[in-house]
Amino acid sequence: MKTFAVTAGHGAGHPGNTWGGYSEALLMTELRDIVVDKLTQAGHTVRVDGARKENMSLKEAVRLIQGTDLAIELHTNAHKPDSAGVEVIAQLSHKAQAQKLAKAIARVLEIPVRRDGGFFRLETFIEQQGYTPAFVRHGGLIVEVFFQSNQEELAKYLARKWLVASAIVGAIAS
Repeated sequence: MKTFAVTAGHGAGHPGNTWGGYSEALLMTELRDIVVDKLTQAGHTVRVDGARKENMSLKEAVRLIQGTDLAIELHTNAHKPDSAGVEVIAQLSHKAQAQKLAKAIARVLEIPVRRDGGFFRLETFIEQQGYTPAFVRHGGLIVEVFFQSNQEELAKYLARKWLVASAIVGAIAS
């Protein structure tokens, strides 16, 4: 059995993006809870950034990474209404895992994988965004599950979130 950290982005009261009338933080906290339940039922040890429906700060989430087999932080992307796809921001050492995870989610949601087979290399992210995401800097993966600004992707996610959680568990636990 493995040890995982599973966190939800934008904790400590920050809503994240709010496209489509939904808070990114609430959507991803719910997904985190489902993923955690599935991993725990499969016998894995899981570190979580808060109790059910609770989402702690990034500072707390980063502390969970060390000593795990894999740490993921769940987010939704937002840009233009026609932006689409799933991507995982990660260090090069996690490229294969990032691609596997992105492809599993893409299959369930029937959306494209972005960038390099779903892998968004940390250095490229830094060049484009101008900062280093702490969760990835400390060895975790940031999973941009879908574009919340895309109404079609949001609707698919809402209808298939349990399947998305199963895809995530299958991709990280195998």
